[in-house]
Amino acid sequence: MNKITPLIKGLITGAVMTGINFLLIYTNRANNSGSTYIFYLLYAAGIAWTLIDYFRSANYKASFGSIFGQGFRCFIIVTLITVLFTGIYSSTHPEIAEEAAVNYRKELVKQGNKTPAQIDEEINSVKKNFVTGNVSLAIFGSLITGAIFTAVGAGLLLIRKK
Repeated sequence: MNKITPLIKGLITGAVMTGINFLLIYTNRANNSGSTYIFYLLYAAGIAWTLIDYFRSANYKASFGSIFGQGFRCFIIVTLITVLFTGIYSSTHPEIAEEAAVNYRKELVKQGNKTPAQIDEEINSVKKNFVTGNVSLAIFGSLITGAIFTAVGAGLLLIRKK
């Protein structure tokens, strides 16, 4: 009998995602557009692992709510780990905010519709709110992605006959 709970599966999934994120960052491959798909794949695999194990368990109930509840327990932990990583990493690497501010300044200058004082004000706002913005995006993105993967998985399991 499998005793790994959805919480533990979420911890494992989040830890693997964080480990690969560190690996990509420190090998300078994090900005590769293809690396994003690795995280989607890992996230979906962790949720699928949870849902399939539930489907095969003696406790399985063929209802969307019960299946989604199992996936939710997994993806909420992955979201927590993702948000913690994003907040800590963004806070400890202020050079990322500086780089984003430089790029944003170039874009604002190129648009040419703001005074230098307005540009400076916006740049200061970007720097000040960089960590909060990143954490907000991580929360929203991770929750929405997890909910979509879980809903699709629950739907597929309901279609499949046991």
